[in-house]
Amino acid sequence: MSITNRDYYEVLSVERSASPDEIKSAYRKAALRWHPDRNPDNKEEAEGKFREATEAYGVLSDPQKREVYNQYGHAGLSGGAFDAGFNRTIFEDFQDIFGDFFSVEDVFGVGGGRRGRGARPQRGADFRYDITLSFNEAATGVATKIKVPRAEPCESCRGTGAKQGTKPIACQQCGGRGQILYQQGFFSVSRTCPACQGAGQVIRDRCVACRGQGRVDREHVIELPIPAGVDNGTRLRVPGKGELGANGGPPGDLYVVIEVKEHAFFQRRGADLHCAIPISIAQAALGDEILVPTLNGQEKLKIPEATQTGTVFQFKGKGLPRPQEGGKGTLYISVRVETPQKLSREQKRLIRELGETLSADNRPTGRDASFFDKVKDIFQ
Repeated sequence: MSITNRDYYEVLSVERSASPDEIKSAYRKAALRWHPDRNPDNKEEAEGKFREATEAYGVLSDPQKREVYNQYGHAGLSGGAFDAGFNRTIFEDFQDIFGDFFSVEDVFGVGGGRRGRGARPQRGADFRYDITLSFNEAATGVATKIKVPRAEPCESCRGTGAKQGTKPIACQQCGGRGQILYQQGFFSVSRTCPACQGAGQVIRDRCVACRGQGRVDREHVIELPIPAGVDNGTRLRVPGKGELGANGGPPGDLYVVIEVKEHAFFQRRGADLHCAIPISIAQAALGDEILVPTLNGQEKLKIPEATQTGTVFQFKGKGLPRPQEGGKGTLYISVRVETPQKLSREQKRLIRELGETLSADNRPTGRDASFFDKVKDIFQ
């Protein structure tokens, strides 16, 4: 039987062309406004308005009912083909308004019991495992094994928590529902049963092996292939290796978080490597061919004549692997011209002679001229 003969669009204060989202928003506002607990001085009127808004939303939120109502009005819904009363999905749509603990069946007189929260399948929690790798292990990749403790069903009681030969019994306080209903104003509020903690069952004789928990901790060895090129903070996901789910729910995942030690010589920037190589004044001035280190041995590097400090040479493909994109980064080698700290008399004499021969031609020209011009401009 219909609660009201008012126009449903008028009840929710929306146009007949209102979209489903607009109708939902309007009902949300009306439900909050006319919640009986929010109107303690006028609960009877608030209860009527609340039911009226709920009936309107039950029709207008259903495309088929709405079409019939638009054509034939209330008469089209009273023939028995449609129920213009409460729609069970309404409460599920608006649990964020009323909370998870309200019992819709008791509020609106809808048949059927609500399943206890403790009996719902729940996904297991995710685990985190930290592992430290050397720079070379991270660069080349490594297959390792890790030990992860995880609670699993007790074999002795098969996860029931009850002593062998016994079974859990239904909780007398909640009747096995796992929930206890409390009358709170207009609503009946459902709370987790304190006696069984929402399980709906209690154990009289506990299993000795697991002390009634139904689970025991076991250490699992997991083979973990770590790809080449991982960096600090890389997270590897191992599906299904987290905590087991409750009440038949799926297990969580294991996340392995990697820390990579620094290299004694190379500096890492993503997949690229950087290092500095010292060369002598003679090598810088006259050029030379030297051996430089890489992750895979030594490579020859040709130093051109007149090489300056800070000159950078590149070895493409000699960096670290890129796990996601593929390929490898670049090795950047910068040279540092070292000035000798101790010279013999003969060396000093030779350098003086060299300086005398260079003095006439040592005026800034070309690329160096621009540098000296900039310095001169700064101090003028």
